[in-house]
Amino acid sequence: MAFSLDSVLRDNIKKVKPYSSARDEYKGTEGIFLDANENPYGSVTEKQVNRYPDPLQRDVKAALAELKNIPAEHIFLGNGSDEPIDLLIRATCEPGRDSVLILPPTYGMYEVSAGINDIEIIAVPLTKEYDLNVEAILAAVKSNTKILFICSPNNPTGNVMSEDRVKTILTAFSGIVVVDEAYIDFADTKGFVPLLNQYPNLVVLQTFSKAWGMAALRLGTAFASKEIVAVLNKIKPPYNINLLTQECALEALKNVSAKDKMVRQILEQRNWLRTELSKLPVCLELYPSDANFILMRTPDGKKVYDFLVEHTVITRDRSKIILCEGCIRITIGTEQENKRLLEVLKKF
Repeated sequence: MAFSLDSVLRDNIKKVKPYSSARDEYKGTEGIFLDANENPYGSVTEKQVNRYPDPLQRDVKAALAELKNIPAEHIFLGNGSDEPIDLLIRATCEPGRDSVLILPPTYGMYEVSAGINDIEIIAVPLTKEYDLNVEAILAAVKSNTKILFICSPNNPTGNVMSEDRVKTILTAFSGIVVVDEAYIDFADTKGFVPLLNQYPNLVVLQTFSKAWGMAALRLGTAFASKEIVAVLNKIKPPYNINLLTQECALEALKNVSAKDKMVRQILEQRNWLRTELSKLPVCLELYPSDANFILMRTPDGKKVYDFLVEHTVITRDRSKIILCEGCIRITIGTEQENKRLLEVLKKF
């Protein structure tokens, strides 16, 4: 089915006029700025943050465009990946009328954002191998289903979804397909950003929180057609990415080698930790991971989680999630942290 952005967008979104900030109207960097009601004397901190930031984060997008080899107009920057998730739902789904489709077990914010916006949630579980059940997914799509969320590598299972199955859904579904690649730097694949030109309904989410080690800054990226990006820019808050975050992102993008080094260290620790965990009686099963975490099935996920907490080793209890019964999710730590984890698990 052919994708048409106009048929997916809400009517009020098509008509809305975006807020025009002072920095939107004057795009220069020099001058006497008497336009935005800012404090002209500077800041109460040594860091000069008295002026509003670039609302479209042009410098960051230019650097990111060079790294990803795509035009800057195909990039949206959000306050974490959660912002574009919410904006996409608000742009396309009429409250109380439309639906989105999720594939549990998966990242929880898709369901939370849909619920906040009063959008019906259609849930089609993954297969027992944690892959896409294409036939069931397409059968569950309704005429009012506007977005389909695919997390790959998946959270909490850690695996990359089969590329051919994602492509089948992109071709068959007439709404927006969001492929959330928060953990893509840890996987042996380039992901779906290189395929943007082939699929006008594709939105790829990535983040600076994981491989880049910048979770506290809350900087997410959405790669999509320039038409979809234009809609997101139209409805976002005017200054959604603060100056300090933009400056840190620019600094990080000049030092890709440091990010790559950390990724290699995490992958080395992931491989070592898998080997050591598999030797423990508490470990019933380890699932393949393309992310910076491991999903481990245990005799009792809640008891194992609580025991670890008692020893101040904090994991995530995923045992109440469909297809993850008995499981805990373990983020890959430093060598010292991972050794401590193993010491405590041996005592369980």
